[in-house]
Amino acid sequence: MAESTQILLVEPEPMLRRTVAMTARSLGLSQVHEAASTEAARRMLRARAFHGAVIAVDCVGRGGERRYDLSLVDELRAGGAANGTIPIAIMAEQATAELLHELRDRRISRVILKPFRAKVLLETIEQFGAAGKPRPGLPQRPA
Repeated sequence: MAESTQILLVEPEPMLRRTVAMTARSLGLSQVHEAASTEAARRMLRARAFHGAVIAVDCVGRGGERRYDLSLVDELRAGGAANGTIPIAIMAEQATAELLHELRDRRISRVILKPFRAKVLLETIEQFGAAGKPRPGLPQRPA
């Protein structure tokens, strides 16, 4: 039996997380692991290997100090994933030129603007699953 690909979904909204995970599973796309927060995602990333991640980023700060929290992306790009560099998609409410520049520097695979159709997120998960099919020699950590 082929091993399914493992995708991490970091999204604070429980209904969205659950719907995406159940739909991806029912379509046989990938096993989607849900994290409600960055801290929960960090724990999961230490425990297992993932083939891709979809991360909701929120704007933090006020006024001219507003910035997107990309700390989890930075950790992943610095080798924070159990199996090295993985493809990452970002979900955000708006895409400013500054954000797009920061994401390009971080090698982000895709930006999904909220609100979005579930189909867009499922297509991203499907692409990550196809690209992340387990290969010989890919370190795997036990669940």
